Amino acid sequence: MRIVLTGGGTGGHIYPALAIGRQMRQSDPESELLYIGTERGLESRIVPEAGVPFEAIDITGFKRKLSLDNVRTIIRFFRGVSRSKQLLRSFKPDVVVGTGGYVCGPVVYAAAALGIPTLIHEQNVDPGLTNKFLSRYASVVAVSFEASLSRFGKEGQKAVYTGNPCATAVLQAERGRGLASLGLRGGRKLVLCVGGSRGAKAFNEAILDMAGELETLRDIQLVFVTGEIYYEQTLRRLEAREGGRPDNLHIRPYIHNMAEVLADAALVISRSGASSLAEITALGLPSILVPSPNVTANHQEANARSLVDAGAAEMILERELSGERLLETIRLVTSDKARLAAMSEASLGLGMPEAAVRIAAELQRIVGRA
Repeated sequence: MRIVLTGGGTGGHIYPALAIGRQMRQSDPESELLYIGTERGLESRIVPEAGVPFEAIDITGFKRKLSLDNVRTIIRFFRGVSRSKQLLRSFKPDVVVGTGGYVCGPVVYAAAALGIPTLIHEQNVDPGLTNKFLSRYASVVAVSFEASLSRFGKEGQKAVYTGNPCATAVLQAERGRGLASLGLRGGRKLVLCVGGSRGAKAFNEAILDMAGELETLRDIQLVFVTGEIYYEQTLRRLEAREGGRPDNLHIRPYIHNMAEVLADAALVISRSGASSLAEITALGLPSILVPSPNVTANHQEANARSLVDAGAAEMILERELSGERLLETIRLVTSDKARLAAMSEASLGLGMPEAAVRIAAELQRIVGRA
């Protein structure tokens, strides 16, 4: 099968597309992939590193208020459609997969105009503007959260609950290797705190604020991923405090083998991006979620709420985050075995570990139907 992948701007759009591509190659080693993105987005670096052929179009997103820039964006959109048609005619795909971000707009629209089957994947509970627009043209709308099925209006009849394809990859991680890679031993619960690939200032401040009391939680070891830009500063501030760094607090700038570390964790403290939640629930991990307030339409809070309502997570809004609040929440969750087990069971119940396989099956179906 020949497959065009498109999605960009952030890792939350790129990694699901690549996960679908990997699954298709596993299902059919002769599958051929082409990724269409923008030169400005992270995809221009991440996709070639993943060994997937990459082509670029020039497109930008719409502003949420009236602006002359939006007129220019409309012009770029139709130019992007024209360029996309050229690429599609040349590659001759059997299907086009869009995972969100404004670059999907012209590519999926062009594919629909050419009669090529299309699937769009929505990672968040509340659909993004591009996917809501594209839902009227797509053959199938795949969603990560069951709650999203009713949020595509009359196009909801095309929606299929598949889960997030990023969930599939974490299940291949071998337990025990994550702890070993960090130089840690078992015996105490591993609590992993990560504020995203670049880190989060609010997380750093909370961890610094609670450091003096962390040693009171003797049954846990906390691994805190600062993000590279915060690492040196955080380390200096910890070493400078009276008493130094607690012996059950371990600081890392970045973790490259995140799937292995997650596999060894007992509790995760995290933002609530869709891909992160897919990995957490695939493994059945309890979590403390601090949604980023700096995202479109506050979609991370809606994502987090879906886990909280199911009993799989606790949520702390960033404006309410403090060292004291975070420490107490960690204590409440980790000190109660029954609560930890119930949260784990609820988390696992939300997980869709075979998401990539489900999406691959949908692709086979719509190609066969065309």
